[in-house]
Amino acid sequence: MQQPLEKNRIVSLTIDGMTAEGNGVGRYEGMAVFVPRTAVGDVLDVKIVKVCKHFAYGIPVTVHTPSPDRTEPDCPVYRQCGGCLFRHITYAAECRIKQQFVTDAFARIGGLHPQVLPILGAEQTNGYRNKAQLPCGKSPEGSGIAFGFYAPRSHRLVYQHGCLLQPPSFQPVIDRCAALLAHIAPYDETSGKGILRHLYLRQGHHSHEMMVCFVVAKPVRKELESIAVLLAEEFPHITSVMMNVNPRKTNVILGSETICLCGKPYIEDVFCGIPVQLNPHSFYQVNTPQAQRLFAEVRRLAQPQKHHLLLDLYCGTGVIGLTMADAVDKLIGVEVVPQAVENAKENARAIGAENARFFAGDAGEIAKQLAGENLRPHIITLDPPRKGCDEPTLDACIAMAPDTIVMVSCNPATAARDAKYLSQHGYRVEAFRPVDLFPRTGHVECVVLMSRDKA
Repeated sequence: MQQPLEKNRIVSLTIDGMTAEGNGVGRYEGMAVFVPRTAVGDVLDVKIVKVCKHFAYGIPVTVHTPSPDRTEPDCPVYRQCGGCLFRHITYAAECRIKQQFVTDAFARIGGLHPQVLPILGAEQTNGYRNKAQLPCGKSPEGSGIAFGFYAPRSHRLVYQHGCLLQPPSFQPVIDRCAALLAHIAPYDETSGKGILRHLYLRQGHHSHEMMVCFVVAKPVRKELESIAVLLAEEFPHITSVMMNVNPRKTNVILGSETICLCGKPYIEDVFCGIPVQLNPHSFYQVNTPQAQRLFAEVRRLAQPQKHHLLLDLYCGTGVIGLTMADAVDKLIGVEVVPQAVENAKENARAIGAENARFFAGDAGEIAKQLAGENLRPHIITLDPPRKGCDEPTLDACIAMAPDTIVMVSCNPATAARDAKYLSQHGYRVEAFRPVDLFPRTGHVECVVLMSRDKA
């Protein structure tokens, strides 16, 4: 019989699974051991660094037989930065793992075994992000400032140059901002002193218009206006320079006050054929091409028809519903954020969707009100936040008895939980498809198709 696990002991393991946090999973005497930067199929020696009651953590010491999924990380700060989890394995292996994440969640949490459609992997795994929010700190050289990303589970800044998830157009702007802002003190979270908190960049995927937003702890408009003008002159694609003021001691990046320093207070882009305007607070999928494929899949599964009423809950700026407005009789969208509702109305006007109406309010409350008015949509689409749908929303959906419910989720666990609830109240979970909107990270979206049981 093998000795029990204890800290600092070195054991031999075979990695046979992967967690959503990017840790490989091996077993020693039936106990799970989580090991970072490993791949399924690795045979290796592991040093135990922490032992809990039912599991342990280890770090790799020697890889005796490397997994065929292994690849050399292509980022010099991959092991320190908290952005990517899977740069040490091939993208094909990452897609298999993400498909398994979703499948396991539906089986384990939901007790559901619907048709599993193959994952929609991304055509572009680098340079796909249209947004970067970079915390500011003192330069490693000791003078001036620098930007980076936080290390895993900490606010320790990891300085980087040329993050592979960002488009190449970002780095020259980041470098120039670091030089121009060198005289402004970086904000210190511990003491609450300093001014510059974050550098926030957005760029339209189709328009290539760029927004630069300085997030500051107190208004320094006079100091930043001249810098804004210089940036706009040096980089013609910068059409908007903003200052956002966030004086609070908080991990939330943006404050409530935003001031335009130069150019327009927004950038423009086109998403799924819909013109959109984006300010610093606007929600917008960070991977435009892949999000367009995601919404095309929603439409394919929903199968809208000309006589249908479509109810789009948690509609945001209305994009999911508006991509189907041409195929249905009426579209009703519901969103709790009033500004997003105004954006949805503008988006509807921009494409001439006269059959679309949008309401501001809690999805559950308005859905309950619509159910009380005997509204019967043929299709309901749901795109809830990471915490999933609340029970009143699901109950209102059940009361309205649509033929089809299509859910988009950024959290397989809550998607499985909500699908289980609907399956217990007259709906059959037909299929789901994972969609990789965030290559090389641990996140995965999924689209779930549910049909009303008419038996």
